[in-house]
Amino acid sequence: MSSDATTAVPTVTVTDVPGPLGPLGQESAPHGLGTSLPQADSRAKAEGTFPYASDLWAEGLLWAAILRSPHPHARIVSVDTSAAVAMPGVRAVVTAADVPGAATYGRRVADRPVFASDLVRHHGEALAAVAADHPDTARLAAAAIAVEYEVLEPVTDPEKAFAAEPLHPDGNLIRHIPLRFGDPEAAGEVVVEGLYRIGRQDPAPIGAEAGLAVPRPDGGVELYTASTDPHTDRDLAAACFGLLPEQVKLVVTGVPGATGDREDPGFQIPLGLLALRTGCPVKLTATREESFLGHAHRHPTLLRYRHHADAEGRLVKVEAQILLDGGAYADSSSESLAAAVAFACGPYVVPHAFVEGWAVRTNNPPSGHVRGEGAMQVCAAYEAQMDKLAAKLGVDPAELRMRNVMATGDILPTGQTVTCPAPVAELLAAVREFPLPPLPKDTPEGEWLLPGGPEGAGEPGAVRRGVGYALGMVHMLGAEGTDEVSTATVRVADGAATVICSAVDTGSGFSTLARQVVQETLGIDEVHVAPVDTDQPPAGPAAHGRHTWVSGGAVERAAKMVRTQLLQPLAHKFGMSTELLQITDGKITSYDGVLSTTVTEALDGKELWATAQCRPHPTEPLDDAGQGDAFVGLAFCAIRAVVDVDVELGAVRVVEMAVAQDVGRILNPAQLATRIEAGVTQGVGAALTENLRTARGLVRHPDFTGYALPTSLDAPDIRIVKLIEERDVVAPFGAKAASAVPVVTSPAAVAAAVRAATGRPVNRLPIRPQAAVAAPNP
Repeated sequence: MSSDATTAVPTVTVTDVPGPLGPLGQESAPHGLGTSLPQADSRAKAEGTFPYASDLWAEGLLWAAILRSPHPHARIVSVDTSAAVAMPGVRAVVTAADVPGAATYGRRVADRPVFASDLVRHHGEALAAVAADHPDTARLAAAAIAVEYEVLEPVTDPEKAFAAEPLHPDGNLIRHIPLRFGDPEAAGEVVVEGLYRIGRQDPAPIGAEAGLAVPRPDGGVELYTASTDPHTDRDLAAACFGLLPEQVKLVVTGVPGATGDREDPGFQIPLGLLALRTGCPVKLTATREESFLGHAHRHPTLLRYRHHADAEGRLVKVEAQILLDGGAYADSSSESLAAAVAFACGPYVVPHAFVEGWAVRTNNPPSGHVRGEGAMQVCAAYEAQMDKLAAKLGVDPAELRMRNVMATGDILPTGQTVTCPAPVAELLAAVREFPLPPLPKDTPEGEWLLPGGPEGAGEPGAVRRGVGYALGMVHMLGAEGTDEVSTATVRVADGAATVICSAVDTGSGFSTLARQVVQETLGIDEVHVAPVDTDQPPAGPAAHGRHTWVSGGAVERAAKMVRTQLLQPLAHKFGMSTELLQITDGKITSYDGVLSTTVTEALDGKELWATAQCRPHPTEPLDDAGQGDAFVGLAFCAIRAVVDVDVELGAVRVVEMAVAQDVGRILNPAQLATRIEAGVTQGVGAALTENLRTARGLVRHPDFTGYALPTSLDAPDIRIVKLIEERDVVAPFGAKAASAVPVVTSPAAVAAAVRAATGRPVNRLPIRPQAAVAAPNP
């Protein structure tokens, strides 16, 4: 890093990319897998011409606004819409009484009302929606709706939810998982205990939720929105509209990146209701406050741990209690809890494990899917325990981890055998051996390197450097019996190929991957990916790396079927099988050199197409003892964090994050490095700044002044020191999910480094300044 404060920026480097790819950014072929093919929409996004949902327009457009509860818990005595209806320019007002179909929805559990009717269960819950001819009129009309509340005492402490009066007809307990593995009487010579708290992290999309609903002449409706799971969202909306799924079409507009469920159905359903009521197109663009209040957040979590080890530091038993605050509704709490319980011991060999996991309803904001859900919270806790154990034994923290790391063939506490590549020891060794960054210069020119930044209040003499390690793991695809399937069509005509697949590219690079697959398989340079809508077969949600695996696999199979159609006539003409022909750089050649032609000549104006599906091997739910083969595959990561801490002020600056990750196979080097960089940065935010604070259920400062995201000045140098390409044989390309595991691992690594610098336990994320002040000398 440069010492010039005006020009220095964090850097991202790749120091060890195995195989024939060479340095990052140097393509070994003009296209195809393994090259850094740029994203097709990158120029449009850079120039500001990319069509986001908030840019949509339609003739005769009306504007929507939603009335939201100012209370976290209240009984609704009455709702009077007369003042809103009477306002000039107002075209429709809808409440719970106007929902023609299902009154509740939910992607996993249908427990969330479209509009609250009897009870308000969280701050910001929707009560009514208005359509008007101007956005200001819509907002004023929503504010004019008179609601009489009987304010109730909110239940905001998840520990008190067990004994509290039921907040929902389904009760306060969403799920309980008791995991039992090994001998409950086993004990170690050394025991360490800890209590840990993880805060509420928001997905914090820079582009707030927006959408457009357009009524159709047949009585149906079209929804234009940035959905990441279009078929599920369509089905939920259709049920609430009282329509058949085929009467509702969802068209995916430009998605400005997603780190969780990008679009909550709670924004889409009121839009459709208003469009059906008015017969006009209706648009809604959420305010920043609405975005914070409406969509799901990472589960705040309370964790209690007890680790047993022998005198050499080898783990004997792990005992844990994990409590997830699901907020007012179930959403993905069940799945998040399964991941938390299954990975409660981390990527370590643990002969005996006993974990109790609960997810409960409270009157706090809703929790749901955010990248690395469940796994991130437990990683922060079990890695803190490993640091405590190392300190008690007087062993180097990295060495203690090395004595316990998991490998292929080991058994998870769920009883599932790790059959995928698990090079955890190699990952840890890579970050451990990577050279440490130089110490900051104790000169005026280097003062900007202090945790307080330029002109900061800190003194160089109060700054201590800390180094910390963390190992993380995540599962890929859905779990516990989820039917993962995707369908894709590849069509070739006029020398160009088109991929039709309803997999939404949320920034994962699926559109680029689809182009690379077709280019490599068919030798065609010009490949287009069709826009996504629900007229196409379903491809499932964009989460857990599933579109790289399942949708990419479907594209590959369809492309290979087209390849066979292309090569069969030539093979028949020359009396050979298609397996003896190859396509390279747009040319078709035979093994013996007798046949040599171009793909364009072989097509000869023909139109070829094929449709294929990809479905991975099935999984099973965890049983009553938390046992079962619940996961399709696993991905691992090791991170070494280096931080500088002003131990008088408690200010923390992350200097460097050294990352080693098993990626299975590198499909696009530049894109992979970007995904890892983004994941690490998101994790640094969770470690130091990101905490959606609530006071008795009320969200405090739901904006980007109160919710502090890391900026480019906060981002550390990210050194990708090793990417291990050990292909997962059951995955279509052998590749693994790339972005979730650094999110899971980096907060734990930062916390470990702060512990090393200060001697404080650091048992809460994000790390508060008082927790980073050095422990007093004994």
